[in-house]
Amino acid sequence: MLLVIDVGNTNTTLGVYREAELLNHWRLTTNPARTVDEYGVHARNLFALAQMDFTDIEAIAVASVVPPLNYTVKRMAEVYFHLTPLFIDHSTDTGLKILYEPASDVGADRIVDAVAAVSRHGSPCIVVDFGTATTFNAINAAGEYVGGLITPGIMISSEALFSRTAKLPRVDIKRPQTVIGKSTVAAMQSGLYYGYSGLVDGVLERMIQEMGTTPRIIATGGLAPLIATGSKYIEKVDDTLTLEGLRLVYERVAKSA
Repeated sequence: MLLVIDVGNTNTTLGVYREAELLNHWRLTTNPARTVDEYGVHARNLFALAQMDFTDIEAIAVASVVPPLNYTVKRMAEVYFHLTPLFIDHSTDTGLKILYEPASDVGADRIVDAVAAVSRHGSPCIVVDFGTATTFNAINAAGEYVGGLITPGIMISSEALFSRTAKLPRVDIKRPQTVIGKSTVAAMQSGLYYGYSGLVDGVLERMIQEMGTTPRIIATGGLAPLIATGSKYIEKVDDTLTLEGLRLVYERVAKSA
């Protein structure tokens, strides 16, 4: 079996594959202060709760955008799974041609997202990944990674309202019933939800015009299901896109080894 790990700035997602079947997946809070043993114990506990045997793991693939955690994850894999993980980056043989300059600036999550999107949904396409930052990633008809945009995530916007103002409270991110809020909380929720949905559709509209084609629009990430309901362009939410990309890249590398 294959263990895939997506280390993001806010969350770390783990998934277990038996060949092409995703057997289980979990989401943890990313914490650079956690030790190798803490991550190892968390992983073992998750396996135990799912009634899975961690000794069945034969390989590990990692996409990380948190460099301080790379050594921790590597040592966790070595100590608790007795395996050397594959860390994916722009130099990995992913089969994806990257036109971004420099290619080394493209995050591993954006690379595997693109690989999975082309495999699952075809090209041309745009992948919107709602993480700590929201990334828009364009893949052309030839299946090449063209580039994209990076914007502050909706949670960053929400925290900024709370931390940079004296009287505004911290609020849950949800879709309000009306655009015009009749209380401070409702007004903030409306501004965050409809404002962010407007940002997403505004960016997508310009990207579609610039690409000169009709790409499929795929969303992934923790808040993708919520924001997608307010978008007129997002046609598919794929919660496991990043994990699937990790699997596909690992299998390609393994076959060429």
